[in-house]
Order: sequence, then structure tokens, then C-alpha cells
Amino acid sequence: MPGKNSPTSILSILQRSIFIISLPFFLLSLILPVYGKEIGASVVEIGLFYSAFSFVTVILRPLVGLGLDRAGRRTFFLAGLGGYALTMLSFALISQVWGLVLARIIQGIASSLMWLSASAIISDVAGEDQRARSFGKITQSSSQGSILGTFLGFFLLGTASNLLPDHSTMSSWALLFLFFCLTSLPALFLALRTLPETKPLHETQPKDTPIQWSRPWVLLLMVTFVTGMSVSMISPVLIIFLQERLGVGIDTLSWAFLPMGLVWAFLPAQFGKWADRIGRKPMMLAGLAAAALSSFIVPYLGSVIALSVIWAFQAMCYAAGDPAEQALVADLTGRQQRGRAYGFYLMCADLGATIGPLGGTWLYQTYGEAIPFYVNGIILAVCALVLWAFLRIPSSPKSEQEMDQPVTA
Repeated sequence: MPGKNSPTSILSILQRSIFIISLPFFLLSLILPVYGKEIGASVVEIGLFYSAFSFVTVILRPLVGLGLDRAGRRTFFLAGLGGYALTMLSFALISQVWGLVLARIIQGIASSLMWLSASAIISDVAGEDQRARSFGKITQSSSQGSILGTFLGFFLLGTASNLLPDHSTMSSWALLFLFFCLTSLPALFLALRTLPETKPLHETQPKDTPIQWSRPWVLLLMVTFVTGMSVSMISPVLIIFLQERLGVGIDTLSWAFLPMGLVWAFLPAQFGKWADRIGRKPMMLAGLAAAALSSFIVPYLGSVIALSVIWAFQAMCYAAGDPAEQALVADLTGRQQRGRAYGFYLMCADLGATIGPLGGTWLYQTYGEAIPFYVNGIILAVCALVLWAFLRIPSSPKSEQEMDQPVTA
């Protein structure tokens, strides 16, 4: 039986905490554009909801990464969980456009703290031959929580009129967000009681060894930025596009997205296992190329069933590449720099995600509803070609000790 501080136990605690905190994640991505329209937000303002979140994470990621390398992981993870609870409370109390922007800023702070520290914890406790699979397990836990939360959320929205007292001033939206605020608290209490610090005590104040800015590392950051920008173009316009094209409500669309959620809930760990066996690069290339193809197909969808099939396929594409890419960050950097490494990596993704939504909504309004999907497909295909041609990963990565040595000119 694994000990309290064994890698297996730590990953289990991480999985359970992230499962609980992820309950509102998928539902929020579905309803945010709809809720924004209901309170009077324009399409561009809806794009601002997404960019505000990403802008905050861009600023904070490097700072949090430095803090992780100097002060450890646990405190930052706990602060992130608490920040998500505060996010849901903000959504519940404020129903104006500026309030949603504020709530998304708080969510960006929470995301920076929680996900960056979670990545560092995984890289601390998982060996190189199990690293991608461990990242996949965390992704699965988050997706499983999101699926459960979506069902709970729609049930709550559908029965809110019966649950709220007569003449209550609380809206069904406020009740929903307050519910998710309360469900966030068990995740915080679980981690507070059981999650140990994973960075060894003698490393909490390490010598300032810089990251080795190798060609593969720089290329990974560049591709992460570009793909983050490209994929995020779709986020604020997708639900609006599908509602207008298919003429169905958000509840029907949520069922169409269920197969996609199931892919994320059960396949990333298996894809991560393959990445541990055959290498990071093949899985990343396959995921990008197939995702590019599926993006070109979306504008031609004419039914909910077709949407469900193509979106499940696209989820498989991203699920194939995501664990491999996250594991590659740790492969290319040393143990003492992992907080900063994941800080730079996620900063690049978030910087792209800050630009993408505004660009996507502008393309949607200016050039037509299908253009963001075509542009996304072209960019993903180009990134796959660039990685295929230029990414060279050593067959035997450097040892931890070698990578932790300072770089000299």
C-alpha cells in the first residue's frame, strides 16, 4: 500500500482535488457567451471576457513560476483552489458586463496559481517514463468533473424556479454560480489536509540556475504561442455560430458536446502512455494535423449529430498531443527550473489565448462566420509542418543533474 507521501498518493490527492474544482469548467465555457448576450454584452465584449482571463495569466505565469521554484508548490496550489471559489462567488453576486470581466480576472489569477503548481507537482513526482501518462490522468480528472458539473448545472438551471422562494430576487444564474462556489470548498479542504509539499526542503531556495534556452525549447514555446492564439479564436464564436447555423438551444448543444467530454474524460492517460513509449513528437504531430483537418469541416456541419462526431474527433486530436507536450516541458528543462519552465510555457499559451478571441470575433463579424475556422485550420497545419521539419528531441534526454547545471557562455 503506497505511503502518504508516495508519488501514487500525491497524484491521487491531486486528481481528486482537481476533479471537484473542475465541476463548473465545461458548463461555464458553454454558457458564458449565452449569459453575456443575456445581460447585454456585444460579441466583441464577449471576446473580452475570454481575453481578460488570458491577459491576467500572461502577466502572472512567470512570477508564479519563479515563486514555485523558490517557495515550493503547495501554498500556490491551495491559493488557486481558493481563487476558484472566489470566482464563482463573483459570478453569483455581479450580473453586469464589468462584473463578468472582474470575475474572469479573478479566475485568471486562480488558474495561474492552481494549474502551474499542479504541473510542477506532477513533474516532481512522476518519472520520465510515466510523466505524460500522469499529465493525462490529471486532464481526465478535470474532464470527468466537468462532465458531472455540466449535468448538475443544467439540472439546477431547469429546476431553479422550484428551488427559489416566491418573489426571490436571486436569478437562476446566481443560484448556479453560488452552488459551484460551495462545491469548490471540499477541494480546498481536501488539499489543505492531505497534500504535502513535493519540492524537497533543501531545494526551496535553490541557487539561481537559469533555464537552458535550447533550440527545441524555444521552438516549443513559439508553437505553443501560435497554436494557443489559433485555437482560442474559436472559443467565443463557436456556440453563437452553432446556435445560428443549427437553430438549437444550449441544452441540445451540450448533449452534442458530450462525446467530446467523454474523450477528454477517459483517453488522455492512454495517449500519454503512448507518448511515454513512442516519444512526444509523433503524438504532437498527429494531434495537430488531425485537428487542422477537422477545423476545415466545422463550417459545413448541418446537423447536431455531425457536430457531435467531428467534435469528438477533434477532442481526440488535442488529447493525443496535450500530455506529450506538457511532459516535453519537463524533459527539456531541469528540476530546479521547472516552476519557471512551466511558467514560460503556459505564459506563451495564454499570450496566444489573449489575442485569439479578439481576433476570432473580429474575423467573424468582418469577413464571415466560417473564416475563423478556416484560419485556425491553416495555422494548425503550418505548426505541424514546422514541428516535423525542425523539432529535434534527443533520443536520450539529459539527466536531471546535467540539466540543472548552469549554462555558461
